[in-house]
Order: sequence, then C-alpha cells, then structure tokens
Amino acid sequence: MRIIFSCLFLLTFFNSFAQEEVKPEIKPVIKIDSLYREDQFYFSVTYNMFTDIPINFKQNKFSLGLSGGFLRDMPVNKSRTVAIAAGLGLSYQNYYQNLTISEDGSGSIIYGVNDYGEFVSNRYRQYSVDLPIEFRWRNSTYESTKFWRIYGGVKLSYIFSSASTLDDGEKTYKINNNADINKFQYGPYLAAGYNTWNLYVYYGLSPLFKSATTLNGEKINMKTLNAGLIFYIL
Repeated sequence: MRIIFSCLFLLTFFNSFAQEEVKPEIKPVIKIDSLYREDQFYFSVTYNMFTDIPINFKQNKFSLGLSGGFLRDMPVNKSRTVAIAAGLGLSYQNYYQNLTISEDGSGSIIYGVNDYGEFVSNRYRQYSVDLPIEFRWRNSTYESTKFWRIYGGVKLSYIFSSASTLDDGEKTYKINNNADINKFQYGPYLAAGYNTWNLYVYYGLSPLFKSATTLNGEKINMKTLNAGLIFYIL
C-alpha cells in the first residue's frame, strides 16, 4: 500500500510540473521609420577669399564666414539614398583685405588698393539671407546615422546688410549698405564627407560690386570663394 501511495504522489508531482505554463520570451518591439529624412539642419564655418581680384590685392588675418539654416529633405527613390532639398538660411561673411573704401570731400565713394603700411585696419562684412537648392546622394539607412554623402547645388543670396570700416591712421571711414554692392549673389557649391566632418566649397558667379572702379581706373570684378566645413543635423 505504501508503494502505491508513493507512486501516485510521484505521478501527481510530475504531472503538475509538466502542466506548468511556459511563458514565451517577450522581446521589445523596435519601431523603424522607413520614411526617414536626413540632414535637415546645417551649420558651416568657412575661410573667405576672392577671385578675379585687382592688381596688388591681398588678404590678411583670418576672414571668417558662418552660416546656418534649414533644408527640407525630399527623397526621390525607395531606399531614400537620393534626394533633392531646398531651404532657407542666414550667412555672415567677414573679409580683411587691402581694398580700401573711403569718401572724398563731396561724399563720393573712393576705392583703392593700398599697401598695408598705408592704413591701420580695413575690413568688409556682410549679412545675407540664403536660399540653397541641392541634389543629394548618400548611402544612409534608417538604422545608422553614420554614412557618406555628396551634396551639390546652387545657393541664391540677398545681402540685406553690409559695412566697410577703414582706419587710415587719421580718420575712420564707416560706410554702411554701400549702394555699389551687388545685393543679389548666386553660385554653385559642393559638400562631401562622412558622418560629422564634411568639406564645403562655394564659388560665387556674381561680382560683389556692380560697377566700382579703383583710383587707377581698374574695374573691380571680385567674386567670392568660400571653403571650409559644413555640419548636418537630423
């Protein structure tokens, strides 16, 4: 009898153990946005130069350029590696150079290319609203924020404020919003790089001045050239 009760107890124990519910492992659900967009905010730091410069024109110090803005990313293929983008931004450009801008006794503006020993300091700066339009290629995926990119496009700009300051040692000439400045600027640009670090070059096609000439009669046909780094976010 004792053996029978022992067998019944063991059968009941194993049966209850076998019937114990085994709960499946619950894995977290990761939502993937297959309609992602890339690089919709940008910020750039550049060194500013000029092309088509007058004779004896030189730059000194570091001519800094800063710009930032928003670009609407619009992918055109299913994998979202090719896109077009258009946006709006602001730029600040600063130039240290020896193209002096002053005024004569009648208030007319005078342009000259002077040696650095002939004045104490000379600078030109401008602020503009930018409209960049670009074609984009990248090898990005929705799972990674690190990828190669090549972006090229055209930037249209409107200079809404400009100022030149010349200190010749005897007098300081400050000229704001010079009427000779060509307010509408445009040119192509290229940005390429990996992850955070991207090289950036902009080549201006429109002259900075409308019809200015130096005291020697040379037409000033300078165009801007900016080279540096650009950073994209989101």
